[in-house]
Amino acid sequence: MNSVNRRLVNMYELVSSVTNACDLVSPELGNHHQQVAYLSYQIGKQIGLTQEQLKNLMLAGLLHDVGALSYDERHELVESEPPHAQDHAFRGAALLEKFPPLAEAAGIIRFHHIPWGGGEGNYFLGIKVPFLSHLIHLADRTVVLIDKNKEVLRQVRGITEIINSQRKTKFIPELVDALLAVGSKESLWLDLVNHSLYEIIRETMIFDTMDLSFDDTIKLTKIFASIIDFRSPFTAYHSAGVAKTAEKLTELAGFSEEECKMMLVAGYLHDMGKLAVKNDVLEKPSKLDAEEYNIIRSHSYYTYRLLQPIKAFEQLNVWAALHHERLDGTGYPFQLSGDSLSLGARILTVADVFTAITENRPYRKGLDYKKALQILQKQVADGTLPLCGFHSG
Repeated sequence: MNSVNRRLVNMYELVSSVTNACDLVSPELGNHHQQVAYLSYQIGKQIGLTQEQLKNLMLAGLLHDVGALSYDERHELVESEPPHAQDHAFRGAALLEKFPPLAEAAGIIRFHHIPWGGGEGNYFLGIKVPFLSHLIHLADRTVVLIDKNKEVLRQVRGITEIINSQRKTKFIPELVDALLAVGSKESLWLDLVNHSLYEIIRETMIFDTMDLSFDDTIKLTKIFASIIDFRSPFTAYHSAGVAKTAEKLTELAGFSEEECKMMLVAGYLHDMGKLAVKNDVLEKPSKLDAEEYNIIRSHSYYTYRLLQPIKAFEQLNVWAALHHERLDGTGYPFQLSGDSLSLGARILTVADVFTAITENRPYRKGLDYKKALQILQKQVADGTLPLCGFHSG
C-alpha cells in the first residue's frame, strides 16, 4: 500500500465539517445535526441497539438534512412538516448512498419524515421503512422544540408533554418511552445545548474505528462537493471542475501522487464555506451591495474554520481556504501576499479563477478557453494572479 492510502481521515471529523457547514445556513437553529445525532444515540442505547446500529444511527443523525440546504426549506422543516418534507430526505439519501460506508445511514435518512401513524408508517409507497428512520424522526422533532433563547431545563416538561401526546400518531410508543427515560436526566438536555457537543459526541467513541483511506476520502468529498454545488444551477459542477483542473496542474508541476490526491480533495472542498451564504445572495443576477459582497467574501474564511478540526487535512486546508488570496495582498480573508502563498495555494487559485470564468453565471455567459487564458495572462501581468512556474506547452 502506498503512502497516500495509509493517510487516514477520521469519518467523524469529515462528516462533522459538512454538517457544521449545513448548520451555517441557519445559524439560529444551532448545531441541529449534532443534537439529532446525540439524542438518537441516547435513545438507541436505551433500547439496546448494537454498536453497528448506533454507528449508522449517528451518521444518519449527523447527515439527515444534507438534502435541505436552502434557508427557507430548513426553516419550514423546523416550523412544521409540510407534505413535501420527504423531498429533501430522498435527495440527501440519493447523494449519500453512492458511498458504501454511508449506504446504511442513507437508508435511514430516506424515510426520516415518515410519521408512525399507528403502524401505517411501517411502509411508504410500498417500501419498508427502517425502524431507525422513526427513531431519527422522533429525535429531530424533539430537538426542534428546544428554544435556544430560553433556559433548557424549564422547557423539558413542555417538550416531553408535546411528544408524549403524539405517541401512536407520529411516533412509535416504544421510542417515546425510551425518550422519556433518557430525558429524565437533566444532563441529557444540558448536553444537547452545550457548545462543546462536538466533543461530547466524540467521547462516545462510536467513531474511533471509522478511519477512511485517502482514496475513500476522495470518493466521499466528491459527494460533499455535489452537496455544496447543487444549491445553484450556475455552479452545479464548479467544485468538480476546480478539483480536476487543480489536480492536473499539480501533476504538471511535479507534485507527488499523494499531493495530487490532496489537491483533488482541496478542490472538492474549497467552497464549503458557501454553505453559510443564502441562495438569494449566491444567485443574485445584479450587482451585489456592500453587505452582500462581504457575506460572499466570508465563505473562504468559513472553509478554513470548517476544515481546521480535520487533522489529516492540515496541508490541503491551506490550499483550499486561500483560493481568494492574491499575490499583491488584495485578496481575502487573510490578506496574504507573495511568499506567504505556497505553490499549492497558488495552483488552486488559478484553477478556481479559470473554472469560474468559463462557467455560465446569472449575470454573464462563460468564456471560451482562448479568452479565459487571456484573462489569466493579464492578471499575471498585473501581479495579482501567480505565474506558477510551469506550463503545459
